[in-house]
Amino acid sequence: MCHDGTGTYKKFPTDCGHPAYEEKKFGGTTYQTVDLGNIARNIKKSSRNTCGACHFFGGGGDGVKHGDLDSSMFAPDKSLDVHMDVKGLNYNCTVCHTARSHDIVGRKYSRAAPNTHRLALPEDTGLRIGCENCHSSRPHKNNQNLNDHTDTVACQTCHIPYFARGGIATQLDWDWSTAGKHTADGKAIVKKDSDGNVIYHTKKGTMAWGTSLEPEYAWYRGVMTYIQQQDIIDPSTVVALNRPLGSYADRDARIYPFKVHQGKQPFDAESNRLVVPKLFGKKGSGAYWAEYDWTKAANKGMEAYGAPFSGSIGFIETTFYSPLNHMIAPKEASLACGECHSRSGRLAALTSFYLPGRDRSGLVDALGWTAVWLSLAGILIHGVLRFILKK
Repeated sequence: MCHDGTGTYKKFPTDCGHPAYEEKKFGGTTYQTVDLGNIARNIKKSSRNTCGACHFFGGGGDGVKHGDLDSSMFAPDKSLDVHMDVKGLNYNCTVCHTARSHDIVGRKYSRAAPNTHRLALPEDTGLRIGCENCHSSRPHKNNQNLNDHTDTVACQTCHIPYFARGGIATQLDWDWSTAGKHTADGKAIVKKDSDGNVIYHTKKGTMAWGTSLEPEYAWYRGVMTYIQQQDIIDPSTVVALNRPLGSYADRDARIYPFKVHQGKQPFDAESNRLVVPKLFGKKGSGAYWAEYDWTKAANKGMEAYGAPFSGSIGFIETTFYSPLNHMIAPKEASLACGECHSRSGRLAALTSFYLPGRDRSGLVDALGWTAVWLSLAGILIHGVLRFILKK
């Protein structure tokens, strides 16, 4: 899939990643037999097309998961991404996502990606995943004030002003608790918005979408923590399925932009643990999409997963953080100072530190205004005295 030079390799939807070894039909589409021998004789370097064939469609469809990766990135212009602009730099994914022995550098999971915050070039260490590895930590030639920001603010924060900018909507909310509704005659219900995005599906529940969205911001040192199936959760709160680690006091952390996905999903209401439901399968298999019974689906799924299930299903609200690293806008479209340095700016929710233009002290304000008024009074008195004495 990564090195196919023929453009013919396609995975069959229900074969766990396998291609069609013989002609098959699914959902009204005929999948032709994939000639693996021909592909093996025509391998090429990976490309934006081979990478994007999977990564642009993460989460089940075009742009669903990430918010900064979708089919608009196959051939973006400069306004969408300055690095991948097809009429400009026209970078492929591997310019930044370098690899050693197929260990491909990326961001960011239970450990930080290699990111030394220094130039990788011209020496070329082979690790170019960080903006600084090409641009240095002092990228603004004529603005020292902006360079001072790089210690605490990620480059992406200013240079990705909005995500899902390519006209492809990204999913923002997915409520599984509403799934399972049918028409009076037992048929599945599918509803779409005016742009063709599915906002309700019998199999999947209710969904919400958006384009050109402001990111949310958090302190992030390149490490995520994840809720695992065996972890006890608190169903009375919104459960963060993953969470970026970092704080103002953490010298390795910076303010970073994220897409934060909202969800509502099943859990074991007795043990307060996540469940792994069986979704796909034939009638009688317990699969939710065949029988629309969450208890059966959870029972079968947990049995296959190898963990106990109490038989009691509930639903919890969840969030999922996806860091934004693509759709880098031209410098002219990057954030202006007032976008953050204002009372109701983009960083209003990050309250663990003093931010000029946003935060204030009553005492300091009082002293400042007192100094202003005393200065004005002094100027006025001085002017009046000069006028009188001149007479």
